[in-house]
Amino acid sequence: MSRLLNRDNVLRLGVLSWLTAVWIALWGDLSPANALAGVVVALIVLFALPLPLVPVGGRFHPLSFLELIAASTYYTLESSLQVAWFAIRPSGPPVSGVLRVSLGIQSDLVLVICIDLLNLIPGTLVLEVDRQRCVVYVHVLDVGSDEAVAKFYRTTRRLEHLLINAFERPAERRRIAPPPEVQP
Repeated sequence: MSRLLNRDNVLRLGVLSWLTAVWIALWGDLSPANALAGVVVALIVLFALPLPLVPVGGRFHPLSFLELIAASTYYTLESSLQVAWFAIRPSGPPVSGVLRVSLGIQSDLVLVICIDLLNLIPGTLVLEVDRQRCVVYVHVLDVGSDEAVAKFYRTTRRLEHLLINAFERPAERRRIAPPPEVQP
């Protein structure tokens, strides 16, 4: 029984359930035939188009995750209001620019979640990711003042801190060897 309930099978079952739910939601009809069709399509997707395994390190911490959800929701709402104000204010468009952010995240999966959160905040868009140095380049709608730039960095640092606490507790983190130097 424990062999059937290992982590990989539980994840597959979760993905199967999620894909089935998406199928039913797209069709907008909860019927036995539609649910069965969703399961069949989900099985085809799972076995015909398998995703590569993503190494997952650390543990999930629910309280930190709830704090992350609350903070990211707040930042999204705050930024949405700011973008709306930029659209209707009588002056010209804000000064935008690209800012570089060095992150202390070690897991590829957590880095992807961080990038997704940054992209969900209106007025920001991740343009490039340097995984070797863990640096992201983000287009920011408002960099017209030092305070606006500092606010962006505070928001990014807060999200990074919450992600590390939710998924990578510092005591559980592994050391990553620095990338090898490239000879010209």
